Amino acid sequence: MPTPATLEAFIARVESNAHVEAIRDFYTEDATMRENFEAPRVGREALMAHEAKALARTASVTSQCVRPVFLNGDHVVIRWIFEFTSKEGTKARIEELAYQRWRGEKVCEEQFFYDPKQFAFR
Repeated sequence: MPTPATLEAFIARVESNAHVEAIRDFYTEDATMRENFEAPRVGREALMAHEAKALARTASVTSQCVRPVFLNGDHVVIRWIFEFTSKEGTKARIEELAYQRWRGEKVCEEQFFYDPKQFAFR
């Protein structure tokens, strides 16, 4: 179970838009991550590579945690809003829930729930 201080440090890292670094510092080596009900990506290195590739397709991203954050034992639910600006200058606003299972002070399993239609840049 993460301590409140660790959870706050994780949220701060994501809100600073250091997404790859957040995965590096706050996920287990064997962590899994999945989008909605897709097959999970497995392993911290693969998660970092996927995130870096996704971010490279955009000009910028702004990340915001919408509180409250729910913590129950090893499980955490965070509501996120991400605003992406494409390299062409169009924008997309994504709202999602991240359902996480922590092993001690690190995320070992995460599933995102969101409407994929939100990824249409306008």
